[in-house]
Amino acid sequence: MPIDSIGTIFGETGFADFRFTVSDPSTKQGDYLKIWHEIDGWVLAQVVAITRLDEDRDDSNADRVVAKAMVIGSRQNRILRVPKTPFSPGDRIFHADPELIASTLGLTRGNVYLGLLEGQRIPVHLDANALVQKHVSILARTGSGKSYAAGVIMEELLDQDIPLVIIDTHGEYTSLKDPASEGDFEYFEVVPAGYAERLTIYTPADRVLNPGADTVFRLNGVNLKAADLSRILNIQSSSQMGVIYEAIQKIHAEKNRYTIDDIIFEVGNSNGNAKWGVLGVLESIRETEIFSENPTPIQELVQPGRGSIIDMKGVVPDMQAMIVARLCEELFEARKINTIPPMMLIIEEAHNYCPEKGFGKTVSTDIMRTIASEGRKFGLGMMVISQRPARIDKNVLSQCNTQIVLKVTNPNDLQAIRKGLEGISVEAEAEIKRLPPGVAMIVSGDIERPIVVEIRARKSRHGGKSASVIEREPRREEQRVGREREPLFAPEKMGEVEERVSATEQKPLEGKKTSGLFAKVFGSGKT
Repeated sequence: MPIDSIGTIFGETGFADFRFTVSDPSTKQGDYLKIWHEIDGWVLAQVVAITRLDEDRDDSNADRVVAKAMVIGSRQNRILRVPKTPFSPGDRIFHADPELIASTLGLTRGNVYLGLLEGQRIPVHLDANALVQKHVSILARTGSGKSYAAGVIMEELLDQDIPLVIIDTHGEYTSLKDPASEGDFEYFEVVPAGYAERLTIYTPADRVLNPGADTVFRLNGVNLKAADLSRILNIQSSSQMGVIYEAIQKIHAEKNRYTIDDIIFEVGNSNGNAKWGVLGVLESIRETEIFSENPTPIQELVQPGRGSIIDMKGVVPDMQAMIVARLCEELFEARKINTIPPMMLIIEEAHNYCPEKGFGKTVSTDIMRTIASEGRKFGLGMMVISQRPARIDKNVLSQCNTQIVLKVTNPNDLQAIRKGLEGISVEAEAEIKRLPPGVAMIVSGDIERPIVVEIRARKSRHGGKSASVIEREPRREEQRVGREREPLFAPEKMGEVEERVSATEQKPLEGKKTSGLFAKVFGSGKT
């Protein structure tokens, strides 16, 4: 048997999976394989299970190692195909080379660099257009790296000159302005960089409460319609809604331009006890000064190659939802009439703004559902980030074509992920609980199968770190002491890869092996 062969197919075979005897003792679960098929050429597969058999023989080599592999397929004319005829017993198995893995899984077609395929030196890229057009979700428990991963995507989108509007609930992303001072830059082959010249930080509060902001953010407070005002203030009582309608009708009869002060004055002059609840809400809104005669122009927020961070520090939760609702409505309407360029709306702690039924409803829920279902038609992408997947509106979550899932352990959250996200199996649900920090499972229409990725080091400073109580934990690069660094796999031109893959003979290359985490996810062997 040739030295580069790691085993031989035996027994009953099919085109979806097969078993083989393992001759290379270093072979492990999760390794990528290649097998020559008489019709389709080199076909990619993956080890999903390994067992050791004691055949109770007299010789000293009684144990036999048997592996089960799942067939992924081969790429022909850029289309992934699974062989329609089974492999033959006796066919030899080889380790897959990086070119075949990357081209078959579709890892080289995008321009957004997320990190490295787990256990490999193969960069994983996604397509920026697909991310914006088809929405993204990032889901993880606290401390698993969701804000870090989100920061990586923000950096990549800014590098592609895609406009960003970021709803920053806790002020985590203002650190994008500063270059990172620590990180495993050499391992991931990235260079530290800050984005200060591309970012503007807005505060809906004031610069006394949020001194790090560049300027204040204000909504248009001129000529507010009764229906809009009732919706953004989340007024449910019909009697209170009647008070608002009556007040605005009286104002319209006297003037063409009015502000919230005029509405408060007219509501105060109305009869009935319902006005007192309305006055309380209106006066609290006025005190925040969020509605202004000089609002922040939507064209200022959305500019090519720039990001606008709405830093919600110092803003009460109910007010945050109202701001998000109004801003989302303006962004959606502006994209419909093409007064702003295509963009990505990023919403941290999304469960606060579009909660699932049973967890309440906020004033921003409806417009977020609308953007999730219709925004892609107008070039308004949305990225939702949350540590509580079970509490996000399932209609919003199900519209995200790219899902980035880091470690999640809460049973309700795991169930929500399994039910709401395409491509997540029961086996994946169990594996998600064991993902180490900084490692994510990615399900995307751009990638042929769910994969496990080690998120790359951020170029900018990470602002979502928890405060240390005793002493810091070792950084990721410190945990890699002693690991031999190999150069990243540089994909060749697609034509050259396809030519080699489709060749009738090819000398198998010495492959690199995964750590087994990816394949455990797909233990069912389903394609």
